[in-house]
Amino acid sequence: MSLLTVKNLRVAFDGQEVVHGVSFSIEAGERVCLIGESGSGKSVTALAIDGLLPPNASVEGSITLGGDELLGAGERTMLGVRGKRIGFVFQEPQTALNPVVRIRTQLVAALRNHTHLPRSQWRETAVELAQSVGLPDPEHIVDRYPHELSGGQRQRVVIAMAMSVHPELLIADEPTTALDATVQARILRLMMASTAQAHTAMLMITHDMAVAGQTATRLLVMKDGRVIEAGTTAEVLRHPQHPYTANLVNAARTLSLS
Repeated sequence: MSLLTVKNLRVAFDGQEVVHGVSFSIEAGERVCLIGESGSGKSVTALAIDGLLPPNASVEGSITLGGDELLGAGERTMLGVRGKRIGFVFQEPQTALNPVVRIRTQLVAALRNHTHLPRSQWRETAVELAQSVGLPDPEHIVDRYPHELSGGQRQRVVIAMAMSVHPELLIADEPTTALDATVQARILRLMMASTAQAHTAMLMITHDMAVAGQTATRLLVMKDGRVIEAGTTAEVLRHPQHPYTANLVNAARTLSLS
């Protein structure tokens, strides 16, 4: 049985369908990338998996995690899934972090919610988590507020938060778009190392074929709310079958040479 199975997923906003019958699966420990341009439906698909769509969204189909149906599950059930079974890394960490709460408190949020971590260990655990994702001077950085960190440092905090309870699945929605190339490469390496160590599956959402090629073992190409091509990363990069996929691959090659 696959870890995550999405079957015939359909999502509409105020009656306007934007995801049209998407189906795919992810095995335990596998790294899969959902790639497509803005508006292709990839982020909507990711948010649907974690039950984070807004109230005006209607969803049909099936989403199972370890055999448990998530679609239609109540908010109480999903609160037990988010953070514990599914970690989520958003594109802009500034929106994922509370600006008036110190880093140390936010780092242990998932552990406080899903484990019996005693208050006396919060700070020590926060420092350990900061150290695990390579944050500089972890003893002091945990006492800062999000605005006092760089974009790359904030993203490391979000990754540490998402991985703190060793979830079964990590969803990363355009996690490096706002970062420069050097920091982007470091963040991607960190996510791959963190998920590999915990044997956590990863669903990467990106519009960048170069990012997809670096992080995923299998690619799912989305266009206009549908998966138009799927295969191993090597297969898709070497022999793209759909013209849209070929354009993505060619664009990535052109950028790498410029």
